[in-house]
Amino acid sequence: MNIITISREFGSGGRELGKRMADILGYEYYDREIISRIADEQGLDIAFVDKMLQQSVWRSMPITVQRSISMPMYPTIGTSLLVKEKQIIDRIGNTGKNCILVGRNADVYLRDRNPFSIFVCAETAAKLERCRERAAEGENLTDRELEKNMRRIDKGRASIREFVGGGEWGKPINYSLTVNTTGWEIKQLAPIVAQFAQAWFAPSKKG
Repeated sequence: MNIITISREFGSGGRELGKRMADILGYEYYDREIISRIADEQGLDIAFVDKMLQQSVWRSMPITVQRSISMPMYPTIGTSLLVKEKQIIDRIGNTGKNCILVGRNADVYLRDRNPFSIFVCAETAAKLERCRERAAEGENLTDRELEKNMRRIDKGRASIREFVGGGEWGKPINYSLTVNTTGWEIKQLAPIVAQFAQAWFAPSKKG
């Protein structure tokens, strides 16, 4: 079973990269599907679950909870959802199917399965351009507002990764490959990264 995980800066194109790679490689693809499963199993609204899992509140939790990812004595909704998220990702990892998981610290939860972990980043100008291209109809945020959103979301991702014991978010040593999408069309980049992943999984790569 080959597992590819993708962590990414907001606006860097990591989600699109993951989907295109899944199509190229014929892998199962998991992104929003994970949030949907959590919402279904917990009987909650998907938007509420997504919001709770993005909140940057994990630094205030006890260190024992951070390292064990177990349920605290008096769990908050956020920590309960985080435990459920880990359970669902563990189940995906047990299917035996080749897959790509975007976000959700899947590389941390599945580290014992030795995933090919990718971190996707880009320069601010490139991320702003991608955000504007994909903005919903009627959304007219200024560059300053978009940058503020990017910083907020990325800060939350970094905090949660630290909480689940994944090390520093975005630090190259914590990933198999770091990809800077600045100046690239994702559809051009995806086949290259997919080929790299195939080579990484090859039995002879460590020979």
